[in-house]
Parts: sequence; C-alpha cells; structure tokens
Amino acid sequence: MAFITNETLLQLAKEYGTPLYVYNANQISEQYQKLQDAFKDCNARFFYACKALSNINILKYVEQMGASLDCVSINEVKLGLRAGFTPDRILFTPNCVDFAEIDEGKQLGVNLNIDNISILEQFGTKYGGSYPICIRFNPHIMGGGNYKISTGHIDSKFGISIHQMRHIERIVKTLGINVAGIHMHTGSDIKDVNVFLQGLEVMFELATHFPNLKFIDLGSGFKVPYQEGDVQTDIQLLGKKVTEAFREYAKETGKEIQVWFEPGKFLVSESGYFIVKANVIKQTTATVFVGVNSGFNHLIRPMFYDAYHRIKNISNPNGSERIYTVVGNICETDTFAWDRTLNEVREGDFLVFYNAGAYGFEMSSNFNSRLKPAEVMVVDGEAHLIRKRDVFEDLLKNQVEVL
Repeated sequence: MAFITNETLLQLAKEYGTPLYVYNANQISEQYQKLQDAFKDCNARFFYACKALSNINILKYVEQMGASLDCVSINEVKLGLRAGFTPDRILFTPNCVDFAEIDEGKQLGVNLNIDNISILEQFGTKYGGSYPICIRFNPHIMGGGNYKISTGHIDSKFGISIHQMRHIERIVKTLGINVAGIHMHTGSDIKDVNVFLQGLEVMFELATHFPNLKFIDLGSGFKVPYQEGDVQTDIQLLGKKVTEAFREYAKETGKEIQVWFEPGKFLVSESGYFIVKANVIKQTTATVFVGVNSGFNHLIRPMFYDAYHRIKNISNPNGSERIYTVVGNICETDTFAWDRTLNEVREGDFLVFYNAGAYGFEMSSNFNSRLKPAEVMVVDGEAHLIRKRDVFEDLLKNQVEVL
C-alpha cells in the first residue's frame, strides 16, 4: 500500500478532526526496501535519523523493519532504547553539548560520534581506548538544497575540520583513543550522487590514519521529490558507485569496512500527510487568500526553509481551478504557498499538504497558545491514533502559577 487515498484522508479528517498529521507506515517500509535493494551488494547499515519524526510508534516500526537509529540528543537515545533498539544499533551524534551528555551516551553503551576536539580530548583523558568512538569530520564540501541545511562547508559548526588532522592524530595517539569510525554529513536535499563520492574520497584518505577503523559513515541528505519534475537522489546509482568504491578500497588496502548512512527525510517524508480545514476565503485587491486552521506553528518548513509542499483540495477535487495564496491563522506573516493553483476552495473544505512526514510535527510549537495537532499512523490500511490532540490544559501543564 504505497499511498493513502483521498477518501481515506477525508474519513480520517472527519474522525480525528483537523489539523491532523497522518503517516502511512507501509510507505516507510517501501523506502527502506529501496535502500536495501540499492546497496544489496555492499556491506551497508542504515540508521534512521529520528530527528525527522520521533513519535515512539514510528521508532518501533522502524526498529521492527530492522533499521538502526541515528540520534542527535540524549533524549532521542533514550526514546530509541525505549522503542526496542539495542545500544549497538544506536548512533549518537550530538553537537555543541556538554561532556556530561556524551558521558551518559557512553554509560548507555551506544555508538558515539564526536565532532569537537575539546570533547575528543576530554573523552580520551577519561576513557583512553577502552571505548571505541567515531569522529565526525567537516570535509569542506558545500552540499544541500538550502544554506540552512548545509552542514559540511567551511563555516559550518558541525564536525572537526579535515585540516586539523595533525591535531587529531596527536590527541588520538597520546591518549590511546580507539577510533572505530569516521563520519561526514554535508547537508540535506543532495541531488548529485557525486557529492557523496567526493566526500568518500576524502574519507578514504582520512581512513589511512586510523588502523582500527570498522566503518565510514557518509551521513545522508538524500533528496526526495516535493513537486512534479523534482530531481531526486538516484539511490540505485549511488548504491552502485559506493559498492564499486568500497570494493576498490578493499582491493587496495586489504581491509573490509562497512559503510553507514543516516536517512531521515528519505524514509518518512513521503509517508506523511498534513490535513487542514479552510476557515475563510478572503479576497483582497490583489490576492485570494485561503485561511486555514493551522500555521507555521504546525508546519514551519515553508516559512523557515522556503520549502515547497504540494497542496490539494480533497473535498472538491473536480472543482474549477483557481489561483490562491494559502495562509495560516498565526499572528505573523504565515504563508504556506503563494499563487498556488487549486481546485476551487470553499470554506469548510479540507486541504492536504503532501510530503509532511519529515520535520512537520517534529518542529511544531504552541506559538500563539495554539494547540498541537493529533497524529495518526496507518499500518496495512488500519488507522491508529498515536498522539492525542493537545487540549487547553496542556498549555499550562508545566507552568507554575505564583501570582
């Protein structure tokens, strides 16, 4: 079951109310299968980047598929453990955190990825080579569909510069650190597989400095299509090229090492649907607005990243096409789409935003004291409520009234 029909989405909107996030679990499984097929001739592991969507039920489903988990906070690590991932199937890649968080990850027994020389030195001083770690490098490669999601360029806060290799070597040798892996991640929405191959060349050169290396982690950033005609990452071609590169590396060095990837958006983006209701149709001298019962407090990507989400009127799919600007109910400029062609929208119609599985609910907030929406997961055609809609009391839950 690759996609959910409009009829099902309408039914769910009426049953659970709107705004509503809906996830098709079977679509996640299909995306994971694409990765496995593309890298079937390669010793590859896939760690779901759960910052994209971390509902505990999604994590459990991914765990049951056999994937591993990529975490960027200690609480994501704890969620992963609760969802059933064993520590060896969790990679912890934090950034700009206190050493205590790294230490806690070590106590939990997960794979640690260190991206700061200071933290590397602290870890080596305390543990020496008793616990294997991975080092995250900044390869100084510009990759990604938006500067805000590019993480491997020279001005990025992520990773240790490859030009600091001598310093890293001194620390590793002096403190006897056991480096089991090296890591890079250049950004998200990468269309050109050559970006990964360029990074892999850098990683292979760095690998010569670490005799105990077990894996090279190339991060992720696979581009998924958000609109018709979008170029996406050619996963089959990438799998073929990476397989060839690792075979050549093994032939030259005699070392068989794994390649790791951290797909997030690739696995869950297309599984997600965000359903809203048209509150008002407002015509001005220049524009016809559709004002919906949501805003960037629920789906911030269009305002934050200038992201495009396909929108469809599922209540009136055969209506005459008109041009609308779709806006939210937040007291800020709050635009989902400018001058978008939609089947005629009437007040009360339901609109669906597609590709809403990644960084949708996950980046939501209670801005304007608005309530967060419910989440529903559909597995083999059966819908399950996996998060209740906020109620007013949730806004006050952690506040302490002193006056």
